[in-house]
Amino acid sequence: MKRILLLPTVFIMMLGTNLSFAQVDADNFYKSDLVNVEKVSFSNQYKMKVVGNLFLPKNMKEGEKYPAIIVGHPMGAVKEQSANLYATKMAERGFVTLSIDLSFWGGSEGEPRNAVLPEMYAEDFSAATDFLGTRPFVDRNRIGVIGICGSGSFAISAAKIDPRLKAIATVSMYNMGNANRHGLKHALTLEQRKQIIADTAEQRYVEFLGGETQYISGTVHELTEKSSPIEREFYEFDRTPRGEVTPEGATPLTTTHPTFTSNVKFMNFYPFADIETVSPRAMLFITGENAHSREFSEDAYRLAADPKELYIVPGAGHVDLYDRVGLIPFDKLESFFKEYLKK
Repeated sequence: MKRILLLPTVFIMMLGTNLSFAQVDADNFYKSDLVNVEKVSFSNQYKMKVVGNLFLPKNMKEGEKYPAIIVGHPMGAVKEQSANLYATKMAERGFVTLSIDLSFWGGSEGEPRNAVLPEMYAEDFSAATDFLGTRPFVDRNRIGVIGICGSGSFAISAAKIDPRLKAIATVSMYNMGNANRHGLKHALTLEQRKQIIADTAEQRYVEFLGGETQYISGTVHELTEKSSPIEREFYEFDRTPRGEVTPEGATPLTTTHPTFTSNVKFMNFYPFADIETVSPRAMLFITGENAHSREFSEDAYRLAADPKELYIVPGAGHVDLYDRVGLIPFDKLESFFKEYLKK
């Protein structure tokens, strides 16, 4: 048996925000005639299979080595949501790209499904670097990373201890540690945090004895007149044909929902600690002007050392930068990686 646990609204969605729901340019499932795509898999350091899609520009020349970019999907999503789009668009611009499913999600291994383990998520980026850096057509000294939403914090966590990641870009980043410890704009009180921790500890007994698994509230499955702006924003991507994906082995009721007892591990996750040590490798933080997550990109920019850049997309919300190709600054990403992944 599986059950979705509804946590306090202040923890799930925290605060409302100004959002734009125009979707005329949303193109999550974009395909390109200029790019070849190959499904690949490789092992991370803990012998767990990581599944990805490898995107190769069709105009690649035999014998040449190309710069490469790893793309990580939003937290609770899979590579078919946003990551493939970014990987395709950047491959069109001459990069070898690799979108990955984080461990415990999508096609990648890990039990139980939908488990939270931030250190393993970061390890997947290093494992992807192992894979790309051993391809004959990739210049292992020119590998970068794009982390979308929660993957932004996982990519930073990886980069702090993996100098092979030469340039780091985040998009609509969530600091999954702060989001769970404090909520957006610090709306979660210490008492509420302690109660969540206590509840997860008690639930471990239930599941250890064979009781049903609980899942933390991710994207809602239906909207009501009481639905918050942020609930509506995620719903429009995760629960409609715009971006909805149900991976093999999952059900619509479990997509986007981490296990409750593992999600507490985010409270012990500090991706921005020592972020300045990534320097002199470059960091680019892209966020929407109206994004409810903007605070995390601004925090990271403030703490990081040079070279760094905060790039704010006018009029964009958080989810807008998942798939709205008219808003996503692909030109900026191209110029960033061409500058910092140059020979």
